[in-house]
Amino acid sequence: MKIGLYFGTFNPIHVGHLIIANHMVEYTDLEQIWLVVTPHNPLKKKATLLDDYQRLHLVNLAIENYPKLKASDFEFKLPQPNYTVHTLALLSEAYPQHEFSLLLGEDNLKTFHKWKNYEAILAHYRLYVYPRLSPEPANEELANHPNVHFVDAPVVEISSTFIRQAIHDKKNAAALLPHAVWEYVEYNNLYK
Repeated sequence: MKIGLYFGTFNPIHVGHLIIANHMVEYTDLEQIWLVVTPHNPLKKKATLLDDYQRLHLVNLAIENYPKLKASDFEFKLPQPNYTVHTLALLSEAYPQHEFSLLLGEDNLKTFHKWKNYEAILAHYRLYVYPRLSPEPANEELANHPNVHFVDAPVVEISSTFIRQAIHDKKNAAALLPHAVWEYVEYNNLYK
């Protein structure tokens, strides 16, 4: 099965994440998207970052009605700090029946050459790149690589940072979150 890996802290997961993930699974050759929840780095104190399993729960709530989207806690089991190249290798080893690809915002492609062993990732995995608003053009060498595929997905400029701040400021952010996620955040008084 062709699986796209969508990494993120998902703090919280929002409608923009779902729009991108669903678009990728419906309009490319990918058969499933795994939303890989990035664990909290124990060396960094981040007051606004929810517990790993709470964020995983929010992802599960968000994707209830999306059978082609799966939540993954795979990185929770790995030593920290962790690098994408290691996660990809371990996933490929754990699930040899699957073909993994990486979903990436166009903004991340511009700094991809700074990732640990980025050449190994490019050599063995396909990158599906979705558009982001940015004045800078993508790295031409990377943009023309045969394993880099640009997808004409919607441009979504919603950020979890903005949502957390809106909730903190007592604004109604319900339209930016899946309904079940908003209810959970409100009920548990999160991000306030």
